[in-house]
Amino acid sequence: MSAYCEICQKGAMSGMNVSHSHLKTKRKWKPNIQRVRALVDGQVKRVNVCTRCLRSGKVQRALQ
Repeated sequence: MSAYCEICQKGAMSGMNVSHSHLKTKRKWKPNIQRVRALVDGQVKRVNVCTRCLRSGKVQRALQ
C-alpha cells in the first residue's frame, strides 16, 4: 500500500527517537492510510485515503 493520501497528499514524516539518556535515532511517522472504494468524478474507484480525510468528509464512500 502506498504511504500517502491521494486526497491531501499527506505522506510519511521523519524525526528522531529520543531516549532517556538523550541518544537520538532516526524514525518515521506514517499516516493511517486506508484503501477504500470512493466516488471520484461520478465513478467508483479504489483510492488510498488517510483516515483524517475519511472522517472530515472529503471523500464520499461508494455503496456496495
